[in-house]
Amino acid sequence: MKISIPRERRAHERRVAATPETVKKFVALGIDVAVETGAGEASRITDAAYEAAGAKIVGDLAQLLADADIVLKVQRPILAGEDGPNELALMKRGALLIAILSPYADPNAIQQYAAAGVTAMALEFVPRITRAQSMDVLSSQSNLAGYRAVLEAVNVYDRAMPMMMTAAGTIAPARVMVLGAGVAGLQAIATAKRLGAIVSATDVRAASKEQVESLGGKFVMVESDEVANAETAGGYAKEMSDDYKRRQAELVAETLKKQDIAICTALIPGRKAPTLINDEMVHSMRPGSVIVDLAAEQGGNCTLTKPGEIVEINGVTIIGLFNIPSRLSADASALYAKNLLNFLTPLVNAEEKALNINWQDEIVAAVTLTRDGQVVHPNFQPANA
Repeated sequence: MKISIPRERRAHERRVAATPETVKKFVALGIDVAVETGAGEASRITDAAYEAAGAKIVGDLAQLLADADIVLKVQRPILAGEDGPNELALMKRGALLIAILSPYADPNAIQQYAAAGVTAMALEFVPRITRAQSMDVLSSQSNLAGYRAVLEAVNVYDRAMPMMMTAAGTIAPARVMVLGAGVAGLQAIATAKRLGAIVSATDVRAASKEQVESLGGKFVMVESDEVANAETAGGYAKEMSDDYKRRQAELVAETLKKQDIAICTALIPGRKAPTLINDEMVHSMRPGSVIVDLAAEQGGNCTLTKPGEIVEINGVTIIGLFNIPSRLSADASALYAKNLLNFLTPLVNAEEKALNINWQDEIVAAVTLTRDGQVVHPNFQPANA
């Protein structure tokens, strides 16, 4: 059995799907591992390090993928008509593709996986259950994104974060508001607090209040009966009613006027990112304020975000950079590769050196998009399109 790890070719992507540590573990399971030349360079991993761990370095992408039983990637493969080689066409029928496939962003790709006879597994669909925690790529990557978001804000914020008492006078601490208290938001709160800021946060889920306060933040939320059902079984926020969103927007607007930095982290799987900061709110913020929009790739939580850009509007800097975890590529790759290892190991029969997949397992069923030439995930059946 052979695992292949190609170099990531999509824009803004610096991560890689394997590290020398995980390569060693796969080799110990009796699996041959091949890595494309230069695949780890952007994550500070050399070809020599992979070779020392037991991997074979392959310079030709077609050769790498042609006989791969398992293909591990970070992002979805390049398809026909996109900029770059058609990676899917190079995979053999029956190959297992595991990556962050973003099927909602490109539903047509799922049909192509099925037509190619590839078993495609979207690792971002790993359910949030206890035994799957070590496989949860969204949590591992969002954690780093929340941390990095604060650093991106500090980089352009032209004042100090902590209170400073000097002989020349006292500098007031920065005020930071985090919108969305999921994994990324909680890490942003913790990071801003460590840097000495006064932090507040908001979320539609009432359960977030205790988490925010445990990190030293002040929780800001509209009180409503609706919040009792604001969380899905998988731990994600639900879309709220128009009335709730209006009341919440009013509360956020009043709070934002007093903030120096806003970190937006709200995402709803499969939908455009909810609007949390509108034009009027941006214009109400003080000159020199900063907004970091982690939802830029899904439309943005701020109406004035320019996806992929840093812009200044009325003295407020809005950061809408793509792929924030990739800006910490070495650590992001290490965590992602470990998630992959933890996911794949139970699917391998080490004695027979072959895959032994229980298709009824709830984790496997949750992530599998295509199998045996068919689209099998219930969310992407043609009847539900």
